[in-house]
Order: sequence, then structure tokens, then C-alpha cells
Amino acid sequence: MNKNHKRLLPPKLLHRHAKRIRLLLSDIDGVLTNGTLYYVPDGKGGIVEAKGFNSQDGMGFRWLQEAGILAGWISGRESPGVVARAQILQISYLYQNHLSKVGPYEEILQKAQVVDEEVCYLGDDLTDSPLLSRVGLAVAVANAVPEVKKHAHYVTRAPGGSGAAREVIEILLKAQGHWDPILRKYGLPAT
Repeated sequence: MNKNHKRLLPPKLLHRHAKRIRLLLSDIDGVLTNGTLYYVPDGKGGIVEAKGFNSQDGMGFRWLQEAGILAGWISGRESPGVVARAQILQISYLYQNHLSKVGPYEEILQKAQVVDEEVCYLGDDLTDSPLLSRVGLAVAVANAVPEVKKHAHYVTRAPGGSGAAREVIEILLKAQGHWDPILRKYGLPAT
């Protein structure tokens, strides 16, 4: 085990933790996006913020919810683009403009009727640490700050905005027996 990652789980324990997850929560900027914010003219003399989301992450969220695992996003920023993306993917819980994420997290737990051990959280920055310290499966994306990686049970190979969420979703789906049916649905051999 890497001395800089005191909480990283070996594969068997990772599988065991992933098997009991009923809710996947995630930060947005730097996790579901690469963290770059673009400010572009809106055609009316104003400026709008734009960001890019990974399409494979989006497909993963669709499969996750088909498998009965809830999804939610908690962000310190507010963006109309995030609202649109959450609606397209039918994300169950969306909380924006919350630098302190504990309040929204506890509200989501109550609404979803889950406990900490049934939650997986994906984060990349210091504001995510309080949640990563509580959840059953704490995940830092590859581009997370070092302090956050130290709180993670798993660090993704992919950086945020480049398939990190999809990587985690596949881990959850495989651990819970949902991956092979997805493969068969698309005419692919089971693993």
C-alpha cells in the first residue's frame, strides 16, 4: 500500500464496499468536468459560463439508474449548464452553490433513505474531504489534490471530465452484478 494513500482498498475490499452502494454522489467541476470554465458572449451583451461533460460518464449514469442506484451532484458553484445536464440524465439530487457540502449531503441521505456506508462519493478538492471521510466508498479522481487523495479508498486512473465517473460506475455495476446484462444488451459477451 502506498504510504501516501493510507485508506486505499485492495481489490477484494473495494468490491465488497462497492457491492453495498445504493447512492452515488459527486462533485461537478474537476470531477464530471475537467474543471476548466469558459466565459463566452451570450449574443446579448452578456457572458455565459460553459463547461464540457464526458458523454461516456453520461451513459454510465443512465445505466447506474437503470440498475436502481440513485445519483446526485453537489457543487460549490452554480451553473445553468449543470441544471440542463442533470435534467438530461435524470439525476435524482442536484445541489449547487454549496461550498460546505455536509448540509446537502445529510438532506440527500434523508431523502434517499440511505446511510453513510451505502454512499459512494467522488471528489477532487478540499471542499470534498468532509464527505470523503464519511462515506462507504470514498473516491478521488486522478487529478484530485494530494490532500484529497489521502482520504480516498480508490483513486481513479482517469482524470475528472475524462471518464472518471464512468470508471467508478463500472466498478459499482460489476460489483452488484449489473455489468454483464448491460454487455449482453448491446450484443457483447459477458465478462
